[in-house]
Parts: sequence; structure tokens; C-alpha cells
Amino acid sequence: MATPFCLQRWLSRLVLTLLASLVLSLTASAATPIVFATKSFTEQHILSAMTTLYLRKKGFQVEPKTNIATTIGRNAMINKQIDMTWEYTGTSLIIFNHISKPMSPQQAYDTVKRLDARLGLVWLNPAPMNNTYAFAMTRKRAEQEHISTMSQLVAKIEDIRQHDPDHNWLLGLDLEFSGRSDGMKPLQKAYNMPLDRPQIRQMDPGLVYNAIRDGFVDAGLIYTTDGRVKGFDLKVLEDDKHFFPSYAVTPVVRKEVLDSHPGLADALNALSPLISDQVITELNKRVDIDHQSPQQVARDFLKSKGLL
Repeated sequence: MATPFCLQRWLSRLVLTLLASLVLSLTASAATPIVFATKSFTEQHILSAMTTLYLRKKGFQVEPKTNIATTIGRNAMINKQIDMTWEYTGTSLIIFNHISKPMSPQQAYDTVKRLDARLGLVWLNPAPMNNTYAFAMTRKRAEQEHISTMSQLVAKIEDIRQHDPDHNWLLGLDLEFSGRSDGMKPLQKAYNMPLDRPQIRQMDPGLVYNAIRDGFVDAGLIYTTDGRVKGFDLKVLEDDKHFFPSYAVTPVVRKEVLDSHPGLADALNALSPLISDQVITELNKRVDIDHQSPQQVARDFLKSKGLL
């Protein structure tokens, strides 16, 4: 029969063994690289470089995957092939969940957060930016015409239709938006915006910015945080009827990855508030207009915030 002293020693060894196993398990989990995917445009390249540098500085192992198509990345996260991404609320709402109902930015975030929780995906704190659609003009032209909102643009187009039919105001649109079920037709309905076919110029999305700058079109559809908005000094017109959905970029991480990497959620939630419309537009400009690399732009930004 074991003495109380022997029993105490055996229990102590058992506790130490269990603690050691737990520490090894947690260490192994923390040592597993976080597979981090981003999409194939400038803003996402910057977010990839920024997040990778930042998290590595925090002691996390990160394996970045770039140029991942939206739907492929989504399926890979659900299938546990990807651990983390920066996703847009509007993309999840419309593309993944097929919800076209107008919502406020907060409603959109709350909705996608709730729906994705069922799939084991956690939406952390969104960045205070909105990379949505908008119409833009050259700043000089907008000021000359006294146009700062979409309603004013529509009124101007209609005035010309009524009183100067030989002068067509031209709008530049990308091909996708022209044919989307949530694109040009419902926009026209929302703003009571009749258009004649000759008034629309369809082109590659990247060419719209140059077409506005060079006067090939009078106004065009752009992304609000694109670096060319600042680089070409374009005036983004206010969507005063709130037609376009919110596209707040947000870190999305698989729940089991957050559970196995203590501090990851806090780190990402400390980074996202720093990424405002003004910040990301400037960073995009440095890449697209000033031809700096996303890695250098990301490094400079993190250093400016004391994060490297």
C-alpha cells in the first residue's frame, strides 16, 4: 500500500506531466504558420505586406498567399485550407450570402458576422474605411459645374438631355457593373436617372480613371479608395441616396485559429482602426502613382505608427 508521501509524489509527477503536455500542445499550435490569403489588387497587396510584417513582429508565424480569387479564397477558408484574410462586408453580404437589401454599414457588418459565425469564421473589428463604388469627376470640372452629389450629377445630365440634346454627357462604366443585377439598372431606378445608350462608355475598370482625367468621359464609376482618386485629383461624388453598399475591410479568421493563437485577435484589432479611407488611399497612391512597392509602403506605414 502506497504511503501518503509516495502518493503525493505520484500526483505531483502526474500534474507536471499534464502541464508539460499542455505547454507542448499550445507551443505546437502557436508554431503552426497562419495561412493568410489576400486578393489580386493593390490595396490587398498592401494589406498582405502590412499584416505579415506586423504579425511576424508580434511573434506569429505567417504564410502569406497573394492573388487569391474571391470565391476561391472563401471556399478555402471554409475548407480550412486558409486561416485568415481581409474581407469586405459588402462582398460577403452580396456575393457570399446573396443579400441585396440596403443596410447601414453597422447592419451589414452585424449581418455577415452573425452568418459567418455559423461557419466557424470570426469577423474582428472592421477598419474605418469603405472601398465601395462611387461616381467621380475631375475636381476642376465638378467645381465648375457645382456638382458634389449624385443627385446633382443626375440633374445636370437631365438638364442637358432636355435643353442641349446634341451634347451628350458621357459616363464611364466597367463592363461588370453595367450588367450586374445590383448595378446600373437599379442605380438608375434609385436616382430616377434615364440614360440614352450613347451616353454610356463601357471599358475596363482600370481605364475609367484615365478616361475621367483625360476628359474622354465627364464622370465615371470608381472605387473610393483607389490611389488614382488622389493621384489624378478626382472629386468623389456623395452617394446621397445611399445606394452603394458598405465595403469595410475586416480581418476574418477561423475560430479555431484564434483559439490556438492567443493574442492574434488583439493584434489584428489594434491594426484595423489605423486603416482609414485617407490612409489606404494615400498608400494605394504610393504604389499605383508613385511606383513604390507594396512591401516598402507597408513597412513605412508601420514604422510611422511605431509598430516596427
